[in-house]
Amino acid sequence: MKDTILEVKDLSVTFTQYDRGFSRRTLHAVEKMDLSVRAGEIVAVVGSSGSGKSLLAHAIMGILPYNSAMDGEIRFLGTPLTAERVKKLRGHEIVFVPQSVSYLDPLMKIGDQIRNGKKDHSVKEKCLSVLKRYGLAPDIREKYPFQLSGGMTRRVLISTAVMETPKFVIADEPTPGLHMEAATRVMGHFREMADDGAGVLLITHDLELALLTADRVVVLYGGRVIEETDAAAFQNEENLKHPYTKALFRSMPKNWKKDGENLCDTGEILEIMRKEYGR
Repeated sequence: MKDTILEVKDLSVTFTQYDRGFSRRTLHAVEKMDLSVRAGEIVAVVGSSGSGKSLLAHAIMGILPYNSAMDGEIRFLGTPLTAERVKKLRGHEIVFVPQSVSYLDPLMKIGDQIRNGKKDHSVKEKCLSVLKRYGLAPDIREKYPFQLSGGMTRRVLISTAVMETPKFVIADEPTPGLHMEAATRVMGHFREMADDGAGVLLITHDLELALLTADRVVVLYGGRVIEETDAAAFQNEENLKHPYTKALFRSMPKNWKKDGENLCDTGEILEIMRKEYGR
């Protein structure tokens, strides 16, 4: 069995909200979440908006909002990932490919951002190599973010991430707004990272796209893991256990039937989930 890169145990994230006067309430956004990622594999975390996907990523990266509190344990290569340790590893052994392209500095040329300001010869050579790997021409180094297409910007974000040869990669919704060909190409790049030995945590709402490259799938609802299974299990609905996971399976266009026979009653499923999870 390959080495475990990341292990999450009993992770909970809460938020404190203040109402009028001095009253306050605690919101449970993530509850008792367990997760692991091994070297060389892609684990896709799927679920609807508000299910806790991005909060999981932010908890691992140590960038949760100021009014949040975290409980549980996160281990990287077998050692607790403390706030001090994650600061040292972030951007080097642990990298984050964000959902928003606004993470790129609009006033800095692409080449400088990929090299992180470094100008020595070896870094410039690696930059050229990385650009070539992801199908980007050398002259993109002299361009600014606003001059790039959506697909090119995504590949630039990935290029920035792999400059340090990371051991663990978090990709938070890396394909929104991309047509299918470009999105598939981006997913292929994450597969290459895993094949090179990195562990990849892919956070997405697009289950059908995730299944093209993922090894395992973790389904979230209401801040909890409701099912974890091999990606191959999604070849047949009978392999899936939870009603919500089955609903996700039926929602994929390739599983639709012309007469609507295989379409699920989404309202009924959501009502069951609300009763079970309180949201």
